[in-house]
Amino acid sequence: MCNSRSPQLLYQELQKGPVSTDVIQLERNILAKLAGTGKLFVFRHHGFWSQVKTPGTAVFASQYYLTKQREGGVLASGTNIIGDVLIHPTARVSESAMLGPNVTIGANTVVKEGVRIKHSIVLDGCQIDAHAVILYSVIGGTTTVGKWARVEGTPTLLNPNTPSRSCHKPTATHLSNHSNHCKTFNDEGKLNPNITVLGHNSHLYKGTLVLNSIVLPYKELDHTYKNVILL
Repeated sequence: MCNSRSPQLLYQELQKGPVSTDVIQLERNILAKLAGTGKLFVFRHHGFWSQVKTPGTAVFASQYYLTKQREGGVLASGTNIIGDVLIHPTARVSESAMLGPNVTIGANTVVKEGVRIKHSIVLDGCQIDAHAVILYSVIGGTTTVGKWARVEGTPTLLNPNTPSRSCHKPTATHLSNHSNHCKTFNDEGKLNPNITVLGHNSHLYKGTLVLNSIVLPYKELDHTYKNVILL
């Protein structure tokens, strides 16, 4: 973490020499030059922190965060709750909806009867209609998932904080677990199975399926989508 003069220092350093127009690497192009100037500082953080670079790591970070809340009395409990589940006080969840493990329900979200949600993040203001299923997914705010609809991703849940984790050059011991799942596309240019993401204010119609897909905001989804990016 740089001090309050960091924007000015960054600008000055960028003016001193040629910088690649393709990519700027913080560690090589910026921090290396600032080191030894007495103008670069470190903040040591002792609380919760996790990298969030992909949908899979977002779901992992949520899971890790929930484990840290077990002693605080904020997690949900009941016969319809499995494992760590966090429900915002303003959310309304049917007693027949089954949630967990690793589920977060945002503010003012409505989860109706017979819904099944696990390993997912449902953000604020969503409506999850009766008997919908959400697995390994991130649901953007004010999104509607229709009755009997299904939103499902592939469980990657790779720990982004493990030093030995490598997406591009997995070791022999990790090869079977990593494959290409932490890359967005495989070598053939096709979308790899991963966590499904529904963008803000999307509408998934009754009985439809979204599988291993990334959906940008404000989309009307009236039929099945598999392994696609909807722009």
